Amino acid sequence: HVQLVESGGGSVEVGGSLTLSCEFSGYTYARYCMGWFRQARGKEREGVAAIYTAAGLTQYADSIKGRFTISLDNAKNTVYLEMNSLNPEDTAMYYCAAGWPAGGMWDRTSEYKYWGQGTQVTVS
Repeated sequence: HVQLVESGGGSVEVGGSLTLSCEFSGYTYARYCMGWFRQARGKEREGVAAIYTAAGLTQYADSIKGRFTISLDNAKNTVYLEMNSLNPEDTAMYYCAAGWPAGGMWDRTSEYKYWGQGTQVTVS
């Protein structure tokens, strides 16, 4: 079965950096999209970034554009989210997800079938 396991979260000072990892297994589809989402306390889960594995196309939320970078290592079955210039508004539980979002819908949670358990990022 499909498993996604996130790691790399933690506490960091304002302006600091973290890199999250999501190792996935059991995924046999040749074309899919890996997304990173986050959910702050009391807020809805929101799309942060996504990468379409076949084309390498990436998408980013406006709130993090220029600060975060999503990447994929096919050999390691791992997707990364490099986060720089972190601020308190980035504090959230971060989740990775896998699915086949329709065009322009990469940031919709309903478009992803598989989810990891999440990793907490706290910026203070």
